Amino acid sequence: MGSTKLTEIVKKLNAKNLPLFTLSELSRILAIDNDQNLYKRVQRLEKNGILKKLTKGGYQYLLKDVDDFQIANFLYQPSYVSLQSALSFHSVMTGFTYEITSVTAKKTNKFEIDDKRYSYSHLDQKLFFGWEKVGDFLIARPEKALLDYLYLGSKGILSIDTDEIDISKIDRDLFNDWSKKYDIKRSNFKFI
Repeated sequence: MGSTKLTEIVKKLNAKNLPLFTLSELSRILAIDNDQNLYKRVQRLEKNGILKKLTKGGYQYLLKDVDDFQIANFLYQPSYVSLQSALSFHSVMTGFTYEITSVTAKKTNKFEIDDKRYSYSHLDQKLFFGWEKVGDFLIARPEKALLDYLYLGSKGILSIDTDEIDISKIDRDLFNDWSKKYDIKRSNFKFI
């Protein structure tokens, strides 16, 4: 791959403005039908510091900025950022989490990329709601993140620290309405 071809590929990737994409998306962007040619092109792009493999079939375009929360949404789908990460983002939890926490309707999973841990906790499909798009990522609303946190804590999946919770940013009516969908004893969240 000469520098001319490399420049053409960078132009195509810039035009699509996709910092994260699958191998099949890259195949369409570059109009490459042959798998062997596509894999060779990807290897060269990785070698030149243009692409980085995140997961099997998932890549990051290194010439575009990407947020950790975008990566979290991309790595395991469907998912949205929730629990401690969302509570911290919304300034409901005063502590800082080193792990990017999300929920998914799929099975629980974890990834580690560049010394960052991305964890995904399973929620029943009926509880997969209450998120919004902020910038380029999906994140739980503060009330939903708190409910997810309390729910998974009540199941013994997470340890809950209510001392770090600032409920002043929680819409109590919305929290109470959404809490009816959860199987949590009201005594588990007396503090709200």
